Amino acid sequence: MKRSIKNLALTAAISLAASSLIACGDKQQTAATPSKDAAPYSGTGVASFTAPGWKAGDKTAWEQQLKTRMQNGQNEYNKVN
Repeated sequence: MKRSIKNLALTAAISLAASSLIACGDKQQTAATPSKDAAPYSGTGVASFTAPGWKAGDKTAWEQQLKTRMQNGQNEYNKVN
């Protein structure tokens, strides 16, 4: 009887030690992001992702496009008939 309790305690201690060591094996996870972000108005470099008539790098046209999109697409007062 005492021997089975010893074996049970030993098994519990070994499993506890093993489970606590598992967490130490995790590697640090970092995001692979570029170190410097480009301005949003600089574009993506792919013509199919740009609005017709807009040129990459044109900050004024970018801001105007955002204002137009806000008024036409996201303004609930303009959507009411």
